[in-house]
Amino acid sequence: MPLTVQDKESDQTKARMYQFSRIPEGRGVLVNSFDWLEPKSLKALEDGVCLPGRPTPRVYCIGPLVNDGGSKSAKEHECLAWLDAQPEKSVVFLSFGSRGAFSEPQLKEIARGLECSGQRFLWIVRSPPEEQSKFREPDLERLLPAGFLERTAGRGMVVKNWAPQAEVVRHMAVGAFVTHCGWNSTLEAIMSGLPMICWPLYAEQALNKVFMVEEMKIAVALEGYEQGMVKAGEVEDKLRMVMETDEGTKLREMLVVAKKMALDAIGKGGSSELAFSDFLGDLQNSSLDNVGYT
Repeated sequence: MPLTVQDKESDQTKARMYQFSRIPEGRGVLVNSFDWLEPKSLKALEDGVCLPGRPTPRVYCIGPLVNDGGSKSAKEHECLAWLDAQPEKSVVFLSFGSRGAFSEPQLKEIARGLECSGQRFLWIVRSPPEEQSKFREPDLERLLPAGFLERTAGRGMVVKNWAPQAEVVRHMAVGAFVTHCGWNSTLEAIMSGLPMICWPLYAEQALNKVFMVEEMKIAVALEGYEQGMVKAGEVEDKLRMVMETDEGTKLREMLVVAKKMALDAIGKGGSSELAFSDFLGDLQNSSLDNVGYT
């Protein structure tokens, strides 16, 4: 469970639980998901399992709603030109969200794993958390193993701080996504048919990891993150697994299905389009002074 609800006596948990307790008072809940992706959860809500003895607000799954990219600045980013020169489905993309930052020892372990794996890679690196107030950009020569950038120059690219993720995950050269399991990143990967290697960092990401790995079977997880250190050998093994083995092939096959169902959901007559139409109809038929949506 997220850290924000683990300590029942903390002010943070009390505030979060109060927010959760108010949701059932609304008439409906709009969710950035789609029916095919989360059938067990939706059935539990529909059957009243979560609120015994009380009415459950209707859940409108209206997703996946993702960034479609296309901004001029994103298209001009140097990493896209580099991807254009790589073979199809050959690159592992490593990106950990706007708050994803690692210690210097962890960055070195990731680098060693990437180098030993032999895989092509595009890696977004930020300064360690304790250095972010001092440095605008990470010092790659210091943070990464000596000679790493030179030894991997032919098959890898390290980008400081930011890259246009929406465009990168859609690129034909990208074959796997090492991700913090943020929900937006997860949906972007599904819409791109991209298998994921999970490294949760905060918020609900560990929950998302369990869902993707154990229920949907569209991802694998890196071992060691819960103890605060993922070793180079683990990075190497999981990259090779997804990029080179039958297990990786099975993940891609599952993603083909997931992508099709996502596109169907938001297409004409799809479940999400119909759910949003129902939501608009409910708004028209209800007094907004007496009804709430969240």
